[in-house]
Amino acid sequence: AQPAAAQQGPNPKGANAAKYHVAVVDISYIFKNHRRFKATMDSMKQEMDGIEKDLKADREKIAQQEQQRNQYNPGSAEFKQLDEEIARQMAEFNLKMGKLRKDFLEREAKVYYQTYLEVVDAITYYSQRQGIGLVLRFNGDPIDPNKREDVLREINKPVVVQDKIDITGDILVLINRDQPAAAQPQVGARPAATSQLPTR
Repeated sequence: AQPAAAQQGPNPKGANAAKYHVAVVDISYIFKNHRRFKATMDSMKQEMDGIEKDLKADREKIAQQEQQRNQYNPGSAEFKQLDEEIARQMAEFNLKMGKLRKDFLEREAKVYYQTYLEVVDAITYYSQRQGIGLVLRFNGDPIDPNKREDVLREINKPVVVQDKIDITGDILVLINRDQPAAAQPQVGARPAATSQLPTR
């Protein structure tokens, strides 16, 4: 079946992609506007905030014990006993904190990887139906000439010129098709793709 994009008029930014059989896509932009990915990351951030609150409570408890210890003479048995207890709790605290952060980073990496695979799958699906044989990654973020990293990114970008072969909008529509619309559009977001893509 012909993709609906071809039937109803292509996305103006990607109007020539099928003609040239080449397209470009902004993966970073898709990640920033991928509704399920953003919701997952927001949920993980809330979870991490809760973990940090618990860790802060543990740290404050240790700080209170340090204050109690400091009331004793450094050579006293009470001081030594509390000092050993504090050292044990600090070791446990550091192990707990390290494990929680490692687990969180591993889960975050899996979310990024699974989302990337989903994006690649959507690009492959779209390209096969539009007769596109090559899709290149590019970055469409505006350049601030006063920022060195922005200037270097612009100079080193692999795609220097592209003539209406940007399929980012259509890929984003395809990925977000089953997700509820965001309450507020992203500031400076690109115009939505005009094509209506078929479901798989």
